[in-house]
Amino acid sequence: MATNVIPDACTLVVNFRYAPDRSEEEAEAFVRDYFADCGVDEFVVDDHTGGARPGLTHPAAAAFMAAVGGEARPKFGWTDVARFSALGVPAVNYGPGAQLLAHKVDERVEAALIPEAERRLVDWLTG
Repeated sequence: MATNVIPDACTLVVNFRYAPDRSEEEAEAFVRDYFADCGVDEFVVDDHTGGARPGLTHPAAAAFMAAVGGEARPKFGWTDVARFSALGVPAVNYGPGAQLLAHKVDERVEAALIPEAERRLVDWLTG
């Protein structure tokens, strides 16, 4: 494509992640409003799952956290836990590693932490 040609169309994909205090409808309204003055001809939402509040009060999730000795901390990013939450299924993210490194260039998990996380998970599953 020549660099001096203005294309007749443009597609923009937006991945808007938001906290669970905002509903799916509010999130979509925010994005629509944000792009309202940009001359958008078509606005398509092809995937949408809201944020998930921790379901740690559910007996299964509470039992899991107690069994693995975990400390609940916020997850700063979207995971499939939100899909489970929307269906009323208790779910938590679990595993070794620093969540603040997730999806970053220096993302890593100390190998020494993996066996302990596995042992705790197996202990809970075999209870």
